[in-house]
Amino acid sequence: MSDIRFDIGSLHAAYASGMSVAAVIETVLQRVAEADDPGIFIHLTSKAEMLAEAEALGGFDPVAKPLWGVPFAVKDNIDVAGMPTTAACAEYAYLPAKDATVVARLRAAGALVVGKTNLDQFATGLVGVRTPYPIPRNAVDPKLVPGGSSSGSAVATARGIVSFALGTDTAGSGRIPAGLNNIVGLKPTVGALSAVGVVPACRTLDCVSVFALTVDDAYSVFRAAAAKDDADPYSRFTAAPPLGPRPPVLSVGVPAKTDREFFGDAAMQAGFEAALRTLEKLGCRLVEIPFGDFYATANLLYEGAWVAERYAAIADFMDANEAAMHPVTRTIIGGARKLSAADAFNGLYALQAYKVRLAPVIASVDLFCVPTAPTHYTIGAVLADPIVTNSRLGTYTNFVNLLDMCGIAIPTGKRDDGLPMSVTLLAAAGRDALTASLASELHAASGLGLGATGWAMPASPAKISDFDDDMIEIVVVGAHLSGMPLNGQLCALGGRMSRAAKTVASYQLYALAGQSVPKPGLVRVADGEGAAIDVEVWRLSPDAFGRFVAAIPPPLGIGTIELDEGTSAKGFLVETAGLSRAIDISAYGGWRSFIAKAGGERLESVPAD
Repeated sequence: MSDIRFDIGSLHAAYASGMSVAAVIETVLQRVAEADDPGIFIHLTSKAEMLAEAEALGGFDPVAKPLWGVPFAVKDNIDVAGMPTTAACAEYAYLPAKDATVVARLRAAGALVVGKTNLDQFATGLVGVRTPYPIPRNAVDPKLVPGGSSSGSAVATARGIVSFALGTDTAGSGRIPAGLNNIVGLKPTVGALSAVGVVPACRTLDCVSVFALTVDDAYSVFRAAAAKDDADPYSRFTAAPPLGPRPPVLSVGVPAKTDREFFGDAAMQAGFEAALRTLEKLGCRLVEIPFGDFYATANLLYEGAWVAERYAAIADFMDANEAAMHPVTRTIIGGARKLSAADAFNGLYALQAYKVRLAPVIASVDLFCVPTAPTHYTIGAVLADPIVTNSRLGTYTNFVNLLDMCGIAIPTGKRDDGLPMSVTLLAAAGRDALTASLASELHAASGLGLGATGWAMPASPAKISDFDDDMIEIVVVGAHLSGMPLNGQLCALGGRMSRAAKTVASYQLYALAGQSVPKPGLVRVADGEGAAIDVEVWRLSPDAFGRFVAAIPPPLGIGTIELDEGTSAKGFLVETAGLSRAIDISAYGGWRSFIAKAGGERLESVPAD
């Protein structure tokens, strides 16, 4: 049974074919023994306990329980009822009476807890070596650090011991270990997953993260766990729709070449550039972004306010038990004792200034692509210089929660030296589905196996395009198309791309005159006397649809547009009075084609008011 694949699709297919949960549990325990790594787990569920939990699931039902029979691990700063929570400090341990909210939701979805995993003590670190327990061995190369703070969760997933694992991510702890172990690390929007039952690091920034072998698995777990929790004051509703087709053109911000930082690691630089070329092949438009303010924001995380917040989380314990703490953790958190309330406020003021400055930059693109880490470090290098190496690993991660962004780390290949290569896609809060949709394609394009298992990448499931909800379809034809200047207006209203389409051959398309942002106008003509025009169909909630339509300036308006697929939807049309001095561009077949082939030259001939 050791050849059982644990990616969720394969596992559920095996269950559907008659495989027993007992066989999966036996395989989990066999793989724990084969790994022979005492650093992965701090506490293991007994075989009897797992069998009892599996028995309570009833018959295989992946509809009612989408994670039915799926084994998972939990970082040991997240409560599991009846298992000690240590945060990698034995003296801190307590026995929770109930599961953390996120664990309870995953168990309700059918998932089975295998055990509690090792971490950088009190979730303070990105290296995975700041633990009084044995250091987990990196699943790809044991010379490398496993990455932290969620080290055990990442290694357990990469070795195929579990299908997925929970981590936490304040500064990158759900992304760095993923990048170092050739797996996916989904860091959701802060507040999307409840933090009730999680030992806090920085309560205002903490979020539960998900490690998995594939993007689709990570996102499935995110969907099962995401919910507003009134018991968590930082919880908020975050949409978690099924993964649908992404917009065909996405603008992707990347650090400007002169701002990219790899600390002399040429292999990482080459790997990142290769990943960017793949994004371009997938139809993305890369936009170089100055990154100085992002780096400056990242530097705030271990200054003032947020170091003090780490101390506030464990102050009573630390003051009474400081000698029990890992020396590096003790040094970092203990530094807060020298800080004043004024220091904390100064940090908050600095962050707010960066937020205001960076908000239009973040809104200027659909998402960002950065290296997951700028370089790799061996265990020896980190032990020799624990502060500087850890700080460098956070170059592209530390600013993310401070700026309220979501992200997902995905493997993209192997570096020239054979070590794992990973990038992270980032976007504004609430755009978790968009980052996951592109990440799924990027991961598939890598051709990599899964983690350190030797399993080939599974076929990607078809993206769901038929929705059963109350959202309203709207047809866009010009500046609101994906990748175009006004598409952000749709995204800001929670718009979701449904599909690319064409109109019936009964429309004419014009480049309008007098527009501050170049845009076209669509006019209905007699059947068969026009052209089929390329459009996109997006979806908005009724409230968002109303707000969107109310903001449409003349001469544009909303009418019914017929599509060649046999459907119709509301969309942009232009009043005939708005065609004065406009140019008929119907022959180009669509606004995107016009812009690409003749936009600059032809738009110069469209007079402005």
